[in-house]
Amino acid sequence: MKITVVGTGYVGLVSGTCFAETGVIVTCVDIDNSKIEKLKKGIVPIYEPGLETMVRRNVEKERLFFTTSTEEGLEGAEVVFIAVGTPPDEDGSADLKHVIAAAREVGRYMTQYLVIATKSTVPVGTAKKVKAAVKEELAKRGVVIPFDVASNPEFLKEGAAIEDFLKPDRIIIGTESDEAERFMQKLYKPFLLNGHSIIFMDIPSAELTKYAANAMLATRISFMNDIANLCEIVGADVNMVQKGIGSDTRIGNKFIYPGAGYGGSCFPKDVKALIKTAKENSYNLEVLMAVESVNDKQKEIIFNKIYHHFNGDLKGKRIAIWGLSFKPNTDDMREAPSLVVISKLLKDGATVKAYDPVAMDEAKRKFGDKILYATDLYDAANDADALVLMTEWQEFRVINYKILAKILKSKVVFDGRNIYEATEMAEEGFTYYSIGRKVVRP
Repeated sequence: MKITVVGTGYVGLVSGTCFAETGVIVTCVDIDNSKIEKLKKGIVPIYEPGLETMVRRNVEKERLFFTTSTEEGLEGAEVVFIAVGTPPDEDGSADLKHVIAAAREVGRYMTQYLVIATKSTVPVGTAKKVKAAVKEELAKRGVVIPFDVASNPEFLKEGAAIEDFLKPDRIIIGTESDEAERFMQKLYKPFLLNGHSIIFMDIPSAELTKYAANAMLATRISFMNDIANLCEIVGADVNMVQKGIGSDTRIGNKFIYPGAGYGGSCFPKDVKALIKTAKENSYNLEVLMAVESVNDKQKEIIFNKIYHHFNGDLKGKRIAIWGLSFKPNTDDMREAPSLVVISKLLKDGATVKAYDPVAMDEAKRKFGDKILYATDLYDAANDADALVLMTEWQEFRVINYKILAKILKSKVVFDGRNIYEATEMAEEGFTYYSIGRKVVRP
């Protein structure tokens, strides 16, 4: 079977590579010539554990190809996936210009029946727009070529995307014809052999499922952060509360860990887009509006703690930041809480020295020479007035307290992910701030 993937961003590249891993012949198309040339050599532009090795293996086995030509990419294809970006527009809605442009390209060059599936995260009604764009291009050519549209949203976690794709919890496919369903069933058959479920539904339901899933996870995060803030006020320990409610099988323990707010390329924009979709249909998603509001405030929590600890005087203070990406195992800093904290620190006159295992280049693109860049975690902490943990990378979990106590100018730690034990911090002589727990002092 041969397929085409339009877009070699995070979703497109991971999807295309994983399909190739099952023996499908995949051609990935992108307008960025520099990126395509690098991919042909096995150089991956994003950080995702295991992806580069898999790309190189499938390129060598001639199952994975890259091109800037949509016409070339569509040769012999039976299914084409549109996996281009859908960034938030100024009003919060998903910007579909890249999706529609890709659909038009397909319409210009397709020569046989195709299933055209959107894998980009798109609002309800996008499939209709894709169909209209393709039909318009076919009409311009004066040809009649049958095709079907489908919705096949992705559910990939950055840092675990390959595992998520190859061993999915579920595969969601929205179709409107038996023939499209047959092609998609054939394509995904290798994933069903291990008992993974495939759920076929109508296209609007499939389009909405992705948004609803991310919105639910974002809701759990904001709910727990709201509870954490209340815990601090009333003297409760949010970690104990989290364990207590997480043991309830109706709730479970996933996505109920308190922290400095959610970020990344999905949750923030998808929540905004879903709120916007509802408003366009004269309905207010009041719970999600509150989720977004809580998250915006939560991103300032750590800065507020730093500000109050230093009595509002941050001028000349040197602050060490551990972790810049919005979560571990990715270099993605989009909507990361670290961006808010660093920006506020700089505005108030502090000096920032930061370290992240993989996101340093991304940080340099965002901050340039406004901050200092450390070579490792202890280099960041050296001579700092305070240490701030923003991302729970594995290498930050077990630290050498003796070295840290020696190199920090002031033994103050702000933990935005609650990865350290408060009592241990106090015993080691640190003043320790976390989320939803009392401040502990030596």
